[in-house]
Amino acid sequence: MFKDIINFFDRLEDKIRGFLSTRPIVYAAIVSVGTVFLWRGIWLVADAAHVSGPVSILIGSIILLLTGIFVSSFIGNRILISGIKNEKKLADKTQKEIEADIQSETKVLHKIQDSLTKIERKIGR
Repeated sequence: MFKDIINFFDRLEDKIRGFLSTRPIVYAAIVSVGTVFLWRGIWLVADAAHVSGPVSILIGSIILLLTGIFVSSFIGNRILISGIKNEKKLADKTQKEIEADIQSETKVLHKIQDSLTKIERKIGR
């Protein structure tokens, strides 16, 4: 019973996300409204429970740190990865650097394609 309910909402979410992904402005507007209502609800519950500001910060930080979302939600994965690789921001790159990055990524994609082809041959496709 519980599994059926989860499957129903999972399929419904897939349909809605598929529909909205072709309408990014509408998608963003709906998500922003949902986010505001979620935060408003959390805020009202915390107020009703008389949770102070510092305690809210502590609880929220612990939850975000334990789930691994703290850094990525405030900085973003792309920024972290580019920092680790010592890459420049796209706005700071020259046309030649961008073209070199594209060529490098194209080579990697060709290697992946070659590997997939070899694997397909091995499994008999």
